[in-house]
Amino acid sequence: MRILIVEDDAALAAQMKQSLIDVGYSVDHAEDGEDGHFLGDTEPYDAIILDLGLPIMDGASVLKKWRSDGREMPVLILTARDGWTDKVEGLDAGADDYLTKPFMMEELLARLRALIRRSVGQSSPQFSCGPVILDTRNGRVSVDGRAIKLTAQEFKLLSYLMHHEGKVISRTELTEHIYDQDFDRDSNTIEVFVNRIRKKLDVPIIGTVRGLGYRLEWQEGKA
Repeated sequence: MRILIVEDDAALAAQMKQSLIDVGYSVDHAEDGEDGHFLGDTEPYDAIILDLGLPIMDGASVLKKWRSDGREMPVLILTARDGWTDKVEGLDAGADDYLTKPFMMEELLARLRALIRRSVGQSSPQFSCGPVILDTRNGRVSVDGRAIKLTAQEFKLLSYLMHHEGKVISRTELTEHIYDQDFDRDSNTIEVFVNRIRKKLDVPIIGTVRGLGYRLEWQEGKA
């Protein structure tokens, strides 16, 4: 999953970014509303953390422009204001959830996980496909109860496929969602990661759709 943080408080942004990276997200950061709007409008984020009190363009205006342009990614707004009217303004602008500063990082992560799950129609924090289970709360993957050790990039790729079970996902889409903006992206490595995941899971859940990409699905009796 790839996340955008739009926050002008450098210390808070750095803390959020590191916390997200530590649990397996790819993260980009914008320091003002103008840059944040541009990234959110041009890059495929799975969720966005948006501060309301931003320089150049305030968060509510940024969000309204995204929604008017048809951008539907989940947005969690942050505000240091105590007034309920600011929360209402953010929600009416198109936000999916909010947090008031200061907040515990664990709550931010939990709310973000819930937003991403709901955006793909999933209510449980555990994603399953046949005997494979991916727990978004602790980043653990298991097959028939047996723990599987994946690298950070392998986990990101499998997590994205699990969040979009049954859909054909191209190499380009996978590349855009498992790497942040500054990473030297190479879609050719996706095939390497997929092959490694297949070997580690040792169950046939990742299929290749020739010329299009990959699809995650469980077909009973194929194992």
